[in-house]
Amino acid sequence: MEFHLFGPVELRTTAGRADLGTPREHHVVAVLAAEAGRLVPVGTLIERVWGPDAPPGARATLRVYLAHIRKVLDKANSDTDRPATLVRRPGGYLLDVDADQVDLHRFRRLVAQAREPGLTNDQRATLLRQALDLSSGEPLADLSGGWAERTRLAWSREHLDAALHWAGATLAAGQGGAAIGLLAELADRYPLNESLAAALMHALHAAGRGSEALRLYSDARARLVAELGADPGPELLAVHQAILRGAPVPTPTGTTPAGAVPAQLPADPASFAGRTPYLARLDALTAATVAIDGTAGVGKTALAVHWAHRVRDRYPDGQLYVNLRGFDPSGQVMDPATALRGFLDALGVPAQRVPTDLDALAGLYRSQLAGRRMLILLDNARDTAQVRPLLPGTPGCLVIVTSRNQLTSLVAAHDAHPVTLDLLAPDEARALLARRLGEHRVAAEPDAVTEIVDRCARLPLALTLVAAHAALRPRATLQDLAGQVRDAQQRWQTLTGDDPTTDVRTVFSWSYQALSPEAARLFRLLGLHPGPDLTASAAASLAARTPAQARSLLIELARANLVQEHRPGRHTLHDLLRAYAADLAGEDDSRAATHRLLDHYLHTAHTAARLLDANRDPLPLAPPQPGVVPQHLADHQQALNWLAAEQAVLVGAVEHAATGHFDAHTWQLAWTLVTFLYRRGHWQDMLTTGTAAVAAARREGDRTAEANAHRNLAYAHIRLDRPDDAHAELSQAIDLYGRAGDRTGQAHTELSLAMLWERRDDGGQALDHARQALHLYQAVGHRSGEAQAHNAVGWYHAVLGDHEAALAACRQALALQQDLDDRDGQANTWDSLGYAHHHLGHHAEAIDCYRHALALFRELGERFNEATILGHLADSQRAAGDLDAARDTYRQALAILDDLGHPNAEAVRAELRGLA
Repeated sequence: MEFHLFGPVELRTTAGRADLGTPREHHVVAVLAAEAGRLVPVGTLIERVWGPDAPPGARATLRVYLAHIRKVLDKANSDTDRPATLVRRPGGYLLDVDADQVDLHRFRRLVAQAREPGLTNDQRATLLRQALDLSSGEPLADLSGGWAERTRLAWSREHLDAALHWAGATLAAGQGGAAIGLLAELADRYPLNESLAAALMHALHAAGRGSEALRLYSDARARLVAELGADPGPELLAVHQAILRGAPVPTPTGTTPAGAVPAQLPADPASFAGRTPYLARLDALTAATVAIDGTAGVGKTALAVHWAHRVRDRYPDGQLYVNLRGFDPSGQVMDPATALRGFLDALGVPAQRVPTDLDALAGLYRSQLAGRRMLILLDNARDTAQVRPLLPGTPGCLVIVTSRNQLTSLVAAHDAHPVTLDLLAPDEARALLARRLGEHRVAAEPDAVTEIVDRCARLPLALTLVAAHAALRPRATLQDLAGQVRDAQQRWQTLTGDDPTTDVRTVFSWSYQALSPEAARLFRLLGLHPGPDLTASAAASLAARTPAQARSLLIELARANLVQEHRPGRHTLHDLLRAYAADLAGEDDSRAATHRLLDHYLHTAHTAARLLDANRDPLPLAPPQPGVVPQHLADHQQALNWLAAEQAVLVGAVEHAATGHFDAHTWQLAWTLVTFLYRRGHWQDMLTTGTAAVAAARREGDRTAEANAHRNLAYAHIRLDRPDDAHAELSQAIDLYGRAGDRTGQAHTELSLAMLWERRDDGGQALDHARQALHLYQAVGHRSGEAQAHNAVGWYHAVLGDHEAALAACRQALALQQDLDDRDGQANTWDSLGYAHHHLGHHAEAIDCYRHALALFRELGERFNEATILGHLADSQRAAGDLDAARDTYRQALAILDDLGHPNAEAVRAELRGLA
């Protein structure tokens, strides 16, 4: 059994060619055979077979393909003593087969064997001829797509390199005429390859065809000058001059000139840890250029150097490395001409042949690389313009570029594969500390390690510096170091080394100083944002710029990797960058910018709150500050989506306003969130914001605002099953409303007290408070409150067992709510009607009422109430004898309650167990 990858992809057995199925199945076999004996991740298989835009069903289709391939292999294995097995392992698949059963790997073994010392030229030539016979077909000839194209180029370069070595061995054995045919064919295919031209000239001369050899030189020189702007290199010149003088012609040894095999890679970082997904992704690439970008200190160079060491054996002609100093503390970015001169020197080009003009330098460099297989690491690049002259002109090399900036033009114009490096994962950050300090020291203080990882924002440079301090102070505890990075005064001292490249703030400053003045100003102001992320609209208000200007500035910051667009339209920066930006923000009017930011969120959130509940009493807000751009929200769904996306930001903004002494913003922002948080079941956030609101309103001396805050805070306590705390808040609210003469506020509080007494299983007290609320609402003409109170009266009648009275009161409520288009009120009233009908035995009517309520709560996005109604609906379905429907409905309720982490989930589980 043999796998053939040179030519069409084939599996040959004793019975002939096996039917591998569709073209994509051929593709899968090719990927597995090319990596024979190595695990291929599922994601890599999909990317190589379908490309970057794989359809949603690619994973399922791949499983079908693999099942068919396994059957083909099982059938072929029945008639061979050299089986091949498709093995499923965690994360991917592996083709378990002897490497010599794959022509690619047999070819590579023969080439490697031919390079071993001690062989005669005849022996080398024989081995290389066998290798060339295996690889004579076009690689993956029947496959298309990005991976196939890139792989074809790479394997063709290996074939070319082997052919040049074979030619050298053949000529050295005195059989030069035998090499002419293959060399001429390859020279037509690679007209700029000087090693090929030199070998063919030598072969022609050895066969007595010297005039043809000289014509070949003239043609090759003309092409090099015309296309690369460079004269022939030393290898081709040496052959030409030897022929002219009648001297012995140097024997070609392949693409690697003797004495010019640079190995310039820095040492592999000893404490490198993690980055497994990135390394797997890089290993799977066949792109000629890889552009690794990421924020300062994230470990771009470490990843690039580590991966370069992993793959350097694939590039036998050597490795070139240069630090382009794109963000050097001196501000002196390396000129590409300087880098080129260093590379040409490493490649053995005599100084007298090195031109001074940049274009001529680049041309000579490309000429030197033509036909070679080298790894080139361009570290710390500023931009694409700096990198472009350093790119090879022909296939065969791997170029790895690192930069703090996203090199968009390199990706667009030169087909570079972009890799944006993120912060370490928590377990990777811990592993880095363990590699530096020893597992025993890290394991002894797990809480301190977790805090260090969090305070260092999982940034490798910061973690490395903390580890260095720990190593230099072996008697200090990690808890001591955690305290230092926790303390704002000591943090930067701990994150400082003994040179600028190991000072976190200094390293950040090099990126900051490269920004335009407007982008630098926005970066400073981002330090004032509470996090975790923001939109262009919020950035516009923060900086008092238009949204279009803010978007442009955020793009500049993202290209510099000082912010990250971690979700479409939402930008974030890690905690250390945020702290650095906040330190710089003193250069601006921080309070004015914070005021604009809080106005942005307050005015947008107030609009959203009114769209969620148009019957809620609005707040009299002060006009926004000049430069504020509130986000436009057109309808209920947009309001709901905005609040869901901004929830963490808004909760943080309440705390930010409180600590910044923006008291009005504190309680007003908390007010805008009540409806959304209550309906979504986020009661802990209600507790946090409500507590801050009470304190802020009290500091302002606004009795009505304080009363509102106490009442809203009570809702959180009620839902969190803290009845005593809720009663204390409501008592204060009633007192404050009374002193302020606010009868509407008193009515709202009476309804809240009714809810609380129901939670205390006292339906009589609950009904009394609901009636008091109804009288107050009617007295002040508050129709939506009156409707809500009618429903409450009806509900508590039902709780007390008077279901007919309940129906009457709730029907009054529903009529009012439908007239007011109060959908939330209608949903609650349909629930009350369903409850009354259920207990009267009217199960069909109850189910209909619950379905009305369910549809409304779903439309409003009220997840907790949706789960509650689903539970009530399931109760009625079970009572009506429809157990299958009840079981399904309970499961829907349970899924929501589990997602909310609500204790009511256990009661629903008990109901389901009762139906089992």
